Amino acid sequence: MSTQLIGQYDPVMTGYMNEVMSLYRDVFVTKNQATLLIDGTSRAGIEAVLVSCIEPGDKVLVPIFGRFGHLLKEIAERAGADVHCIEATWGEVFEPEQIEDAIKRVQPKVLALVQGDTSTTMLQPLEHIGEICRRHDVIFYSDATASIGGNPFETDKWQLDAVSVGLQKCLGGPSGSAPITLSERYVELVRGRQHIEAGIKAEHHNAGAGSRIRSNYFDIPMILDYWGEERLNHHTEATSMLYCARECAINLLEEGVDASIARHELHGNAMLAGIQGMNLKPFGDLKHKMNNVVGVYIPDGVDGEQIRQQLLHDFNIEIGTSFGPLHGKIWRIGTMGYNARQDTVLHTLQSLETLLRRAGHTLQPGQAIDSAFTVYNGKG
Repeated sequence: MSTQLIGQYDPVMTGYMNEVMSLYRDVFVTKNQATLLIDGTSRAGIEAVLVSCIEPGDKVLVPIFGRFGHLLKEIAERAGADVHCIEATWGEVFEPEQIEDAIKRVQPKVLALVQGDTSTTMLQPLEHIGEICRRHDVIFYSDATASIGGNPFETDKWQLDAVSVGLQKCLGGPSGSAPITLSERYVELVRGRQHIEAGIKAEHHNAGAGSRIRSNYFDIPMILDYWGEERLNHHTEATSMLYCARECAINLLEEGVDASIARHELHGNAMLAGIQGMNLKPFGDLKHKMNNVVGVYIPDGVDGEQIRQQLLHDFNIEIGTSFGPLHGKIWRIGTMGYNARQDTVLHTLQSLETLLRRAGHTLQPGQAIDSAFTVYNGKG
């Protein structure tokens, strides 16, 4: 990110933009031409995808199984959608039949679904949803910010129309850039709302017949023209974040997508085993736990916030609480990106065990580390 800035139309800069598009096709496991960056945090990617395809009054179905499903609902509502929701108990996910039944009932234009919701640590299976959406002529969008790179994700095979992510989870970068990928089906839809700014419009430019997208900054057809061959001016690309997103993709692909997923699974399993060895109860349906984060019930008689503060200030380790109905009831411990390593897992388990033992929680000293080593030794 400290690399020298260059102009947005410098051939080196546009070359980097093209390279980033190619790299992220491999990250998303797609052949989508429309694979690029939205300048902003992962929420910017969500908003760009939804505001560009939703016209006022469109029906949108949002299956909610955690905090970030509620976020998709809010953004769709702000875009003027007629939003319908189905909800799962936090700690559970949806079966494909539940989603298809809701699609039949609602007949939405768009299905918006989070893959990995870190508020509950659950991973929603997506592999059968795309086929359902195609049969019912529904645009299928998923936010995979917290899951991609650490859990399986196959855009084309699963028939997704739009995906948005961020850099700050398993991709191991800072927040501030939102990679997206869009199917030809999605692009054709939003091109129907094409708008060219008056100050740059030429005679060969034609506007779409649909309603104008309500955001200029998040107008995907205009952003596609900026990233495309015409390089039609829209915003000034965030150069340092482009460099950063490029490096995140290079690092992931050099390791290998499958190897990165396996690494997150190994260290996630070791963390889970260590937590259970500490006489702690993990949260939610473990069959659907994300590889890169585990939820842990705060034991009775223990001040959860005090333990978090002691971990941070005495051991330089940050773990989270959760949101909504789980706030103050569980901790969330991540093993993602650069921190999906054996030494960080063992350091976290040893430190947490020390604090819990001193707080009066009943446990067998050393069992957490022994349980983690069982996983690392291939016996877990």
